[in-house]
Amino acid sequence: MAEERNITGFEEAPPPVSEWRRFRRVFFSRGVVLFGLIILVLLFLVAVLAPWISPYDPYKMSVGKSLEHPSSQHLLGTDILGRDTLSRLIYGSRTALMVGFISVGIAGVIGIPLGIIAGYLGGFLNTIIMRTMDALLCFPMLLLALVLAAVLGGGIQNVIVALSVATIPGYARVACGVTMSIRENDYILSAQAMGSSDALIMFKHILPNTFPPLIVLMTMQLGALILAEAGLSFLGIGIEPPGAAWGAMVNAGRNYLLNNPELSFSPCIAIMLVVFAFNMVGDGLRDALDPRLRGLL
Repeated sequence: MAEERNITGFEEAPPPVSEWRRFRRVFFSRGVVLFGLIILVLLFLVAVLAPWISPYDPYKMSVGKSLEHPSSQHLLGTDILGRDTLSRLIYGSRTALMVGFISVGIAGVIGIPLGIIAGYLGGFLNTIIMRTMDALLCFPMLLLALVLAAVLGGGIQNVIVALSVATIPGYARVACGVTMSIRENDYILSAQAMGSSDALIMFKHILPNTFPPLIVLMTMQLGALILAEAGLSFLGIGIEPPGAAWGAMVNAGRNYLLNNPELSFSPCIAIMLVVFAFNMVGDGLRDALDPRLRGLL
């Protein structure tokens, strides 16, 4: 068989590999990715089950219990207003996830179509859209969100709007770059030759093929947006009191670091773990969705 293969110059094609099997093997091959995934699953469960697992009302004040140290009654102590720190930490997970996912959703819905349109049609339209995105990218995301939040005011709605606008350029640029590489493929040229409209080609043939890099970008952006929301809340222009937000909890506890360090350390650790988890899961998705690894186990 080997001699025959050498004479003819052909080799047998490798057996087909299940794409889902390959994805699982690559994604779960790194322990740090699995650790990040476990943290995110726990975060979602805590956010969903907050009313049932929270030991106290996170908004109920009790001045007589102000600044209590961790105990069997209050595992993470209480803040200056006597509110249970653990309960506010649990409800803060809801705020973080809400801001992160809604901001990513809004930015993706606006930025991805703009990037696809600019990349596929090109010309003057590409120049207008991409130069606008470049102008927004001149400002760091947190700084742009800070300016917008200061102009619009505090509150979760304005924070979401500010973070969404600051995140749009990233999705537009990635979608535009991927589209410019896809539009030269043979199946796009075939669709054009068959008379398919530009809208049909963009949203039926190009959009599905832009998902892998955009999913990775969205996963990593979730951690960045949660960190940005915490920064805005820390500066006092994010989630308004008495809303539970991790950044606001860090700010409220910074004056008591010597006597009650858990007031600031607890939300800091929560922010660190969640951002780390989203980044690690994003790295795992990037490796698992890499087209260069397809066909490999």
